[in-house]
Amino acid sequence: MHTTDFAPRRAAFRKLHASGCFMLPNPWDPGSARALQGLGFKALATTSSGFAWSRAHRDNAMGVDAVLAHCRAIVEATDLPVNADFEDGHARDLDELADNVRRCVDTGVAGLSIEDSTGDAARPLYELDEAVARMRAARAAIDASGQDVLLIGRAECFLVGHPDPLEESLKRLKAYAGAGADCLYAPGLRSSDQIEAVVRAVAPKPVNVLVGYAAPFTLADLAKLGVRRVSVGGALAGAAWGGFLRAARGLAEGRFDGFADNATHAELNGLF
Repeated sequence: MHTTDFAPRRAAFRKLHASGCFMLPNPWDPGSARALQGLGFKALATTSSGFAWSRAHRDNAMGVDAVLAHCRAIVEATDLPVNADFEDGHARDLDELADNVRRCVDTGVAGLSIEDSTGDAARPLYELDEAVARMRAARAAIDASGQDVLLIGRAECFLVGHPDPLEESLKRLKAYAGAGADCLYAPGLRSSDQIEAVVRAVAPKPVNVLVGYAAPFTLADLAKLGVRRVSVGGALAGAAWGGFLRAARGLAEGRFDGFADNATHAELNGLF
């Protein structure tokens, strides 16, 4: 069903970034990936948190081999372009980072993100010079592969509690764009002013916005702000876990009303 020639998917993914604004939902396993394809989405992105939860781990606890196997499984589950949430590249050393990026490209992904968070609470972000060097190393590894894979540069300032997250994000994203990132991403943006500031700062390169909550705006509203793509991170996995936990807690109390909104057996069989 799924060709090992990934060039058409990668070309389609790059074209999606050229104009307009598209939804990039995040499945956490092959079944959810296939379901999203069936609903008509044009591309998918993995989620580090959704994958980790499905393996009974917290976010950012999965090793590189497991993450690469997961990327390959999502790519193989559908015919859609897949963007890999590749966290910090799973390496501090630049040569190891480059090798991991090459391995990620080999899974068939059409894009991959490299973020600047360290996982160290005492020093939550890589220093800017090092973060830029890491982005350049990822860019060089992709270019050396000869594959048309997009590089997404992520500034994690909002998520790690930086005292001036917007200004620091703008500085970092501009530097990542200069280091070869094709698309820029600062998870945690909430207001239209913040979003517009990021779009202006890195123009004409495309911007990804994360919406993992019940937002008061629509995809069309974000498109008017100049956003090119919208992902949801672990929110779909969170929605699934929310339904599961509500139903399971009901069972623990001797009730069955948590099944009221279930997808039916026939619906799911038909989907697959």
